Amino acid sequence: MLQPPHQSLQVAAVPAQRAPVRDRDQEAPWHTEAVCRRDEAGLFFAPSKEPTAARLSREEAAKRVCARCPVMVECREHALLQPEPYGVWGGLTAAERRVVLARRRRRDLELKKAARGTIAAAG
Repeated sequence: MLQPPHQSLQVAAVPAQRAPVRDRDQEAPWHTEAVCRRDEAGLFFAPSKEPTAARLSREEAAKRVCARCPVMVECREHALLQPEPYGVWGGLTAAERRVVLARRRRRDLELKKAARGTIAAAG
């Protein structure tokens, strides 16, 4: 369920001492460094018919794992570009990713509209 616009998304915090984003030329794929590879995979994907309170608790625990992950940004972008329909990826739930994607689409449309207006005014 999408949140109303007045509510902010609760996403994994980016630690202040975050390691630099990986060099894209590294041989190993980004996910080999993911902290979640060492944690219980059940945190990141919901079992069927999971009660809401249990889901929220599990998602918060997964987001805490994401917050300390050196490849959280890469993971999040992967999930947004795929798009991954299930689970917590890069500190975002599937519902939160849908909101981010909708905001990006809206922003892109507004930028295109503004660019067309600028071009028309200059012409």
